Amino acid sequence: MSFKSFKIGKHTIEKPIVQGGMGVGISWDQLAGTVSKEGGLGVISSVGTGYYKNKEYASKLISGRPLDTFSFYSKEGFDAIIKNAREICGDKPLAANVLYAINDYGRVVRDACESGIDIIITGAGLPTNMPEFTEGYPDVALVPIVSSAKALKIICKRWQKRYNRIPDAVVLEGPKSGGHQGFTYEQCKMQENQLENLVKPVVEEAALWGDIPVIAAGGIWDKSDIEEMLSLGARGVQMGTRFIGTFECDAHENFKKVLLDAKKEDIQLFSSPVGYPAQGVRTNLTKLVEKREGPVIKCISNCVAPCNRGEEAKEVGYCIADRLSDAYQGNLETGLFFSGTNGYRLESIISVKELMDKLINGE
Repeated sequence: MSFKSFKIGKHTIEKPIVQGGMGVGISWDQLAGTVSKEGGLGVISSVGTGYYKNKEYASKLISGRPLDTFSFYSKEGFDAIIKNAREICGDKPLAANVLYAINDYGRVVRDACESGIDIIITGAGLPTNMPEFTEGYPDVALVPIVSSAKALKIICKRWQKRYNRIPDAVVLEGPKSGGHQGFTYEQCKMQENQLENLVKPVVEEAALWGDIPVIAAGGIWDKSDIEEMLSLGARGVQMGTRFIGTFECDAHENFKKVLLDAKKEDIQLFSSPVGYPAQGVRTNLTKLVEKREGPVIKCISNCVAPCNRGEEAKEVGYCIADRLSDAYQGNLETGLFFSGTNGYRLESIISVKELMDKLINGE
């Protein structure tokens, strides 16, 4: 099968590979800029931009962490990341991932537009009002993440009625992805919710609204996986975990080592303050949390709305902002290391160019 380019709004993606947005700091300027340069779509995570360049752009710190939402989602840090990625990829399409569940969602979407991002991808909730925040930026393509045809239908109906527009593409994410899932624990295991069984109904729903391109995500690892998704009707795929295994990935070397050392049984679902299960590597932190001996929860950064200012964090036993930022900084004792179910298959660190070649041409 020959891989074709596809369009997201007015933007042409040369190779049908979208690099998943990974925060805190796993997909920032170096990774996203290089993926776009190599013909895929690089995606910058907007989460925790106050940590960029050793917290240079955090407006205020408490205990060495960005204080509150405005500092954690630093506009200046986000802008610097986008501009530095542009230095790498030039005028090729560049995307940002902005989680719907974050505090200050609308402001962060607006920040992305003002910094010149081409495409905004949003998951972690149904972004029914997403177009509201991109008014005045008609060329910015909008891409929601869904886990079912029903979710896509709800978004399309509301967008069309309120804003007279539909998504420029949609990411369909199955339960093998890293990080937060769009399913409960039980739903993650159900056969009908596996990605290969979700693609066809979502492609059919997308066609009803004017042939919206579907991008399949969650557990995709190699060329044969990409071919399978395209044969089912997807126009492209999104891959996150595999890009962690690149030199250009912005993750700390310790983060990469955690994946290189991981075994299949180490990658598990666990509770998250966001309210849905998350997928990652079982490490020292998860063992501490199980014994209720995890680090103190202070809610310094006030990162996500569902956490209710640290109340949910106390229920599950850890602060997600602090633990993801610890992973970004390479702290093996208290870091939270997200991974898709195939993360254990990572064997070596290679360049983004070499990885893209493998994905397009085969191993």
